[in-house]
Amino acid sequence: MNKIRVRFAPSPTGPLHMGGVRTALFNYLFAKKHKGSFLLRIEDTDQMRYVPGAEEYIMEALNWCGIKIDEGIKEGGHYGPYKQSERKEIYKTYIQKLIDNGSAYYAFDTPEELDEMRKQSEESGSSVRQYNFMTRREMKNSFTLTKDELNKKLNSGEPYVIRFNVPENENLTVNDIIRGEVIVNTSQLDDKVLFKSDGLPTYHLANIVDDYLMKITHVIRGEEWLPSLPLHVLLYRSFGWENTMPQFAHLPLLLKPTGKGKLSKRDGDQLGFPVFPLEWKDPETGEISAGYRESGYLPDAFLNMIALLGWNPGNEEEIFNVDELAKKFDLTKVQKGGARFSPEKAKWFNQQYIIKTSNEDLMEHITPFLQNKTIDGDNLYLEKVIGLVKERMVLLSDFWGQAAFFFETPLEYDEKLVKKHWKEDTTQIMLHIYEIIERIKELKFTSSHIEESVKFYIEEQELSFGNVLNPLRLILTGTGGGPHIFDIISTIGKEESLKRIMNGITKIKK
Repeated sequence: MNKIRVRFAPSPTGPLHMGGVRTALFNYLFAKKHKGSFLLRIEDTDQMRYVPGAEEYIMEALNWCGIKIDEGIKEGGHYGPYKQSERKEIYKTYIQKLIDNGSAYYAFDTPEELDEMRKQSEESGSSVRQYNFMTRREMKNSFTLTKDELNKKLNSGEPYVIRFNVPENENLTVNDIIRGEVIVNTSQLDDKVLFKSDGLPTYHLANIVDDYLMKITHVIRGEEWLPSLPLHVLLYRSFGWENTMPQFAHLPLLLKPTGKGKLSKRDGDQLGFPVFPLEWKDPETGEISAGYRESGYLPDAFLNMIALLGWNPGNEEEIFNVDELAKKFDLTKVQKGGARFSPEKAKWFNQQYIIKTSNEDLMEHITPFLQNKTIDGDNLYLEKVIGLVKERMVLLSDFWGQAAFFFETPLEYDEKLVKKHWKEDTTQIMLHIYEIIERIKELKFTSSHIEESVKFYIEEQELSFGNVLNPLRLILTGTGGGPHIFDIISTIGKEESLKRIMNGITKIKK
């Protein structure tokens, strides 16, 4: 068996949608499982829709996700260039082969003439609105022009396109790993444009030629390309490449959270979740679209979530690292129907990964969210705080909201909690707590020893734990939240704890 070679071939027409990331991931997992190669090819033949910065965005997004490219623009390889706009001369050679063997033909119809053809078809009640074996006989192309007329038009530089000559009334069998065998009658197909008037190929030609030359063994792509599969099978046959034609697998759509309709950027904007891996700024409008990275998601959590949209390992397991995903991944277990995206489930995955990630590694991901914050203390202190609050975090961006009091002395206190917890005897109790903490030696200033000392006082004085610990938490944090209160005291230290207790007593007393 030939070595497995797959490719992710996006067009730089905007930011990479999470559906595109899933396509890249499934290709990557398939290659990794079979010890094959994963290529990134930029399909930029549609210059009209080219968006500056999109190409760089795609590569940065895949890098953030941890999808490693074996061959590509930056990585190089033996089958380059990996950018279609740099392969123009290659396509000219292959389109000429199709013209020479009668599989493609020149067409000189203007946009106005094409519109008129569709209009006349509609008025006559014909069901045919496309350029095919029926309508081509009435248009300006290689079939209706004499050889002299054709050469004259070509020599004069008159604009033309080159169309594929779809055979008439043939039952064509196409196979898909996910969807099985489908039979299509070629009379349902139109003579697609393979080469445009700007001298560049369309997706259909460039895609087939590149996959052949790059020795791609499996084409794993989105469901939107399924209608093009019969044409692509015909193209392989026209070139005489049937024996090296890749196997095809068309992935299901990503659906809205409601399960109805394709997931779009608008859904994310309306419901408040990202649909792009990284934040994207539109170069024309300046509009900024949210990204998973900037919203506080870990790349491994994002990948794990994406992998289970339309595929599952056949059991109830949900948490996998990339190596585990690759071992278990099986294209035949990809579902045919659309996969519903759940923003809540995405957050759940992220929370699980935050909890299981080491404090040291989390620090690297959390640091970008602290750029405008005053962080006192070294990395060890920050790591310790992360360990105390990470089980309370859903997003990385939640860190400061959960941990700010570890770095800043509270300047005000939650009024509702003051009314609820600050009783007549609370000031006196807090003064006693101050004295207890002050007496503890630095060497014994640990969470367990502080807890033991304070609990002894509470039990000795026959006090309620809530009447002591709730106001103590309030003056230490300014709120009613946070991790274990004695962990807070031991972490911020003796001097800072005493300062906060006295500040609280003074401010609340007034």
